[in-house]
Amino acid sequence: MPRQTRAEQTRAAIIRAAAEMFDRYGYGNTGLSDVVAHAGVTKGALYFHFRSKQDLAQAVVQEQHALWAAEAATVAGLETPALEALIRMSYRLARQLRVDPVVRGGIRLTLEHTFERPLPDPYLDWIAMTTQILQRAEAEADIRTNMDLDRIARFLVSSFTGLHLVAQVIDFRQHLADQVGDLWRLVLPGLIPGRKLTYYLSFVVAAGREVMPAVPGQGRQVTVTEPRTATRPS
Repeated sequence: MPRQTRAEQTRAAIIRAAAEMFDRYGYGNTGLSDVVAHAGVTKGALYFHFRSKQDLAQAVVQEQHALWAAEAATVAGLETPALEALIRMSYRLARQLRVDPVVRGGIRLTLEHTFERPLPDPYLDWIAMTTQILQRAEAEADIRTNMDLDRIARFLVSSFTGLHLVAQVIDFRQHLADQVGDLWRLVLPGLIPGRKLTYYLSFVVAAGREVMPAVPGQGRQVTVTEPRTATRPS
């Protein structure tokens, strides 16, 4: 195996092990010796890639942000209406929180505010991306005009963040998909024209079933059974 490839794999293994430890125990209760043991590497290997625990934590957050951004960009790039993409994206992010320890570890580190040096705020990036998708949805006449889209984007991001934090405390996010669906069913009536409400409420159910059943052991979480409306109103 080429040396560079081996070094990249070692670095990725360290980041993943650190994310799992940070997710379980938090930044303050995780030592580098814990990460070394969990990753199955030497201290020399860890210090070759990271100068300190804070550098390692920053790498976890940056990797989490890259994973979320890649997932969001993939969904946003689909040839579908923007509002459909936004709903589908929320379920995919919920799925990442269920299955990817790097995502969970990065989120916990961000919320703990553990860094001495400032990091680019992933939540500001997330709000900006959501605003852009809402602008597309407005142009497609899927949401009402003359609305403050930046405030709506901030509300959606804040609501999703609160949902997954409460879900983690209550049941380790076992029913997060149901709660994401609840969020959309509450928000959509105030956001979209009435003639499109039935379509998008049924799309919320369909998107949840599309994304979440693939999670091992999770089962079919979206329990609401509105009929799927096949044709999106113009």
